[in-house]
Amino acid sequence: MKVLIALLLLVAFSYSVSAQTPVTQNGKLKVENGVLVNEHGSAPRLRGISLSWSLWQGRKYYNPGVVSWLTDDFKASIIRASMGVQPDSGYLQQPEQQKELIVKVVDQAIRSGIYVLIDWHDHHSNQHVSQSKEFFGQMAKKYAGVPNVIYEVWNEPEKTDWKTIKDYALQIIPEIRKYDKDNIIVVGSPHWDQDVDIAAADQIKDYNNIAYSFHFYASDPYHQEALRAKADKAIALKLPLIITEWGVGEANGDGKFNLQKTQTWLKWMEDNKLSWTNWNVTDKHETTALLQHNAPVYGGWTEANLTPAGIFIRNVLREVNK
Repeated sequence: MKVLIALLLLVAFSYSVSAQTPVTQNGKLKVENGVLVNEHGSAPRLRGISLSWSLWQGRKYYNPGVVSWLTDDFKASIIRASMGVQPDSGYLQQPEQQKELIVKVVDQAIRSGIYVLIDWHDHHSNQHVSQSKEFFGQMAKKYAGVPNVIYEVWNEPEKTDWKTIKDYALQIIPEIRKYDKDNIIVVGSPHWDQDVDIAAADQIKDYNNIAYSFHFYASDPYHQEALRAKADKAIALKLPLIITEWGVGEANGDGKFNLQKTQTWLKWMEDNKLSWTNWNVTDKHETTALLQHNAPVYGGWTEANLTPAGIFIRNVLREVNK
């Protein structure tokens, strides 16, 4: 009888461990001593997928089925909801429709127990301050204190200096903090989220739990040693980084898929214990697209539905997040 009880307890314990979600394992995220950590003080090592712009081809994949499939089959521990702000059919033109898409994705991520980035996917956010404040105020009020939720307030500032980016962030952060006092807020950095060394020299000091986005495209000839050196400098200056977007191809989303360069970047991310989301869930004919044309809208993808990038990233996630 004692042996039977011991076996039953072992099975129950094994089930409870395997049934844990990324959020139950890591809890509420925070920034501590210049590093993104979980509630236990360790790097959470979140790896997952970015949905594409919530416009055009990518829009149809903003549904609970896709989020569930990325969680259960790809083993993603974080996803990114990239809300298109402009040019057409984005938040500036269709705010209610865009918010509905984001809420569907965020709510399913919460049910699935994974983390989710609410991304204001706009290269010119400083031109849309009032709209951004309204949006993030609504999101923060709705999701205040929910540990799954991370706010990304500016995707890839283009030819914008750090002063402008920082000034914008200091207008949006207070709107979020009115309602959500502690959840992570991710701030952009100059030159498509690449010049993190510049941000590191003049960090935002007046608010807690502020992280900074770093982006790269692994096969791009301009995104190699020199770009890693910028990030290494930022890390040395205790800038808390999260890689909210990276792709296997080149900066335009297309081009070559260089496996060796991609593996080098993956090793660098693992060595630095950085969390990341890979770009992107779409069936557009591009190198970084994870899906073949007309892949099922609600998930359930077979290998035949995945591009070479999709097959590769799925395999990576299933290995590192097992």
